[in-house]
Amino acid sequence: MSVWDDLVGQEPAVAVLQKAVAGAEAGMRGESGAAVAGMTHAWLITGPPGSGRSNAGRAFAAALQCANHGCGECNECRTSLSGAHPDVSLIRTELLSIRVSEIRELVRRAAMSPTQGRWQVMVVEDADRLTEQAADALLKSIEEPAPRTVWVLCAPTVEDVVPTIRSRCRLLVLRTPPVDAVAHMLVGKLGVDPELAGFAARAAQGHIGRARALARDEEVRDRRNRVLDVPFALRDLGACLKAAQQLVEAAKEEAGASAEKVDEKERSALEQALGVGTKGAKPREANAALKELEDQQKARAKRWERDVLDRSLVDLMALYRDVLMVQTRAGAELINAELGPNIEQLAGRTTPEQTIRRIDAIAACREAIETNVAPLLALEAMTIALFEG
Repeated sequence: MSVWDDLVGQEPAVAVLQKAVAGAEAGMRGESGAAVAGMTHAWLITGPPGSGRSNAGRAFAAALQCANHGCGECNECRTSLSGAHPDVSLIRTELLSIRVSEIRELVRRAAMSPTQGRWQVMVVEDADRLTEQAADALLKSIEEPAPRTVWVLCAPTVEDVVPTIRSRCRLLVLRTPPVDAVAHMLVGKLGVDPELAGFAARAAQGHIGRARALARDEEVRDRRNRVLDVPFALRDLGACLKAAQQLVEAAKEEAGASAEKVDEKERSALEQALGVGTKGAKPREANAALKELEDQQKARAKRWERDVLDRSLVDLMALYRDVLMVQTRAGAELINAELGPNIEQLAGRTTPEQTIRRIDAIAACREAIETNVAPLLALEAMTIALFEG
């Protein structure tokens, strides 16, 4: 067991990080040379969704704190991975952006010497969500870090991080985990039936969290099946509009169910901290704090809804990719092999050119939603394009 075990299919990246940890250890002993050269004070870890960027950042932080370079069993490893280590700061957001106030607090902590550990490690899991002001606040700390401070930024691509930040970081790119590696992980760690593990790994397209959900939860698989039914239900304009509406409603329902689980806990915790309902409470201040929390929760719900829709569109894109594979006789493995007969039927009554236009329509819908076009309008335009071909 080690802190690197959750980085499925990322052996090249793990080797780089392990070398850096060894270099950090050598540097602490006052050595110099090639081993020390593998370590730097600022890292940018990029990779597609589900590839394990955040896991890589946490594992690296744990290995830096661990006397055995990431054994996974000592107190330093366990507390670093969980976010409880006093010298490992983990920042992520469920909102649309990371605010400058959060980064300023992180910068303040980064300037301090480690209290218990070997390094002060700052892991920003959503560096692509830094506002311009937050990036400016972070820049100086990355340019002139404290001697024992290491910054680890995580983002989907290098282009998602502002140039002034990314130019000062060492880039580490994670790959999409191979299907076989993900399936092996599901069988070995979760005890999933091999056939179900193979399906989940293919359907998730390298997204490890999604693979786990598909393997564990029948409801998740049912929701995905309903999304993949859409292309076969588009028989006229009315069906197109109905399908778009159903996709939006399903996304709201799923995001709302997830939000409901955490919203009430957050509100109760804040009310308790503010002393709401107790003698001496300050209603005006409490009301302002509660209003801010409500605004944050609404923003989070919006992000989750958008994420659910995007996942549905990725599944649709994969379906049409399979259609194109059949039409062009490319010989590649189908992502949705269980839908083979339906895919063959759809491939037989359309052309590769039509399929490419449909894939482009889905891509355009994803981009429109990302730029805050009303989801229903974007999806209606997409479903009509899928119908018309």
